[in-house]
This record gives sequence, structure tokens and C-alpha cells, in this order.
Amino acid sequence: MIRPIIVANWKMNKNTQEAISFFKEFCTDPTVSSGQVSCIVCPATTLLHTAASYADTPNLSIGGQNLNEKEKGAFTGEISGTMLRDAGCKFVLVGHSERRHLYRESSDLVAKKAFAAAHANLIPIVCVGETLVDRQGNKTFQVIRTQLNALFNEAPFLASFIVAYEPVWAIGTGQVATPEQAQEVHAFIRQLLVERLGEKGRLISLLYGGSVTPENAKSLLTQPDIEGALVGGASLQAASFLQIIHEGARLC
Repeated sequence: MIRPIIVANWKMNKNTQEAISFFKEFCTDPTVSSGQVSCIVCPATTLLHTAASYADTPNLSIGGQNLNEKEKGAFTGEISGTMLRDAGCKFVLVGHSERRHLYRESSDLVAKKAFAAAHANLIPIVCVGETLVDRQGNKTFQVIRTQLNALFNEAPFLASFIVAYEPVWAIGTGQVATPEQAQEVHAFIRQLLVERLGEKGRLISLLYGGSVTPENAKSLLTQPDIEGALVGGASLQAASFLQIIHEGARLC
């Protein structure tokens, strides 16, 4: 198996002291620096400089949670890819389900943000996923295809990107797709990537996100097309996030 990528999405949580406490515990764990797992932490914007001060820990990178599709300008409250890079980021989440559904970001806008990230020398982690209504209506694959088709228009300009499948109905709900359900969608995504991008499509890492916990991480990460995890609530505490890191390391 390739080295798993485990991403922490802190969302709108933590102050500076809480972030420092997290990193002091997290960075001293030998598994983090072992090279068995690629660890990415995506904190709130106010914590980026604090988080970046710990990025000299081997195999730990910092990512943003969102960016504007423009490089600069009169966009009050926004942040650009170049600003994220300047703050120490190497990655950025785009198209997270909360951005798509709470802030009505379209797939076309998500694709533009992915391009803006690449232009700023960031690797975009592109999130896709269906709602419960979509799944109950047997529209999962249709939704995923539509979301990815917009990205493929920008794909030739992306040196590298990651895809995270996060079923909306399993985010912050305590529900989780079964390993078989998750694998089925990941296999579909892999097929689409290869169809549209050729051999490059086989090299793009696929992550699962949606109520990932220490208890279910192993069963998800052992699926053939799941190569990592995007972790929300369980990443807020160093101990629980480290348990997921440990599960990923055991697969190497």
C-alpha cells in the first residue's frame, strides 16, 4: 500500500493555546515522524502561523481550509492561495461539503479554486460527495460524476491534486458509510479519473471523510481504493487523531 495521507480538518475550532497544546503532544509521537504516514493539519486561518511553526516535524504539513479563486483584490474577509502559501501551507481544502451546501459553492467555483490553489503552488484536496437525498434516490454516482467533470476542465493545469470522498450524510452526524459503501464510491472515482486523465488518474490519492474515528479507521483504510482519511471531530484531540495515524501506519 502507498503511504496513507491523514488530514485533520479543525473547522472553526481552537484558539492559539489549544493549538499549541495539540502540536506539543502530536509532534512528539514517533509515528508522526516515522515516514509511514503523511500528516496534514488544516487549522482555522488565525492559527496558520502557529501551526506552521511546527511544520519542521518530518511528514507533517499544514493546509488551509478554503481559499478565494482570485489572487488578490477587494474581497473583504477572503484569503488567497498566495497568502496561504506565505503562511506556511502546502495544501488547501476545496469544495468541502460545508462550503458547497452552506455557502452554495458550485462545482465550477470549486474547480476554479483548485486552479487558484495550483497557481499558488498549493496542492488542492478536492472534496466530493452526495447528500442523503441523493443516496436514497440512487444518484450517488451521478452527483460524483457531475462534481468531478467540472474539475476535469481544470485538471490539465493541476500538477497535483487529491480527491476526498465525503458523503454529506455522514459528516458530523455520527453516521459513517460502511467500508463496502465507501469502497464502491472510491472505485467509481478511480475509474472516472483513469477514464479522463489516463495513467495520471491512477496516481491521485483518494481519501475518505465522514465521521472517521479511531474505531472505524482500520476497516476503512484497508479498502483497496481508500488511501487515507479526512478527519473532522476526531482530529481535535491529539490522542484520538494519533490513534488514526497509528492505524494508517500499521498498514505500511
